[in-house]
Amino acid sequence: MAFGDYPAEYNPKVHGPYDPSRYYGKPDTPFGQVKLSELGAWFSRRNKSPNALAGAMSRAWWRWQHKYVQPKRAGIAPFFQITVAAMTFFYVINYGKMRHHRNYKYH
Repeated sequence: MAFGDYPAEYNPKVHGPYDPSRYYGKPDTPFGQVKLSELGAWFSRRNKSPNALAGAMSRAWWRWQHKYVQPKRAGIAPFFQITVAAMTFFYVINYGKMRHHRNYKYH
């Protein structure tokens, strides 16, 4: 699969119009329904290649877009979500600098 191509599992006659937020591969047990004894086997069935990880992130992005950003009556939720994500990200990357400025008791 090259950049911009449809997934190999996608068949327009079977699946209809292409949806970038849908996984067209073979369905498997959802993570929420996996028992602890089956967790190792479930992880071993996952495709861990960089292309598969990029595809998973792309599907997550499009699911978020379809749910919060692209509806006709989209609210203010995506702006708050981006703000909280940015605040968390910058807190994490600056934590090493901020921890040196703590207030300590010296007695």
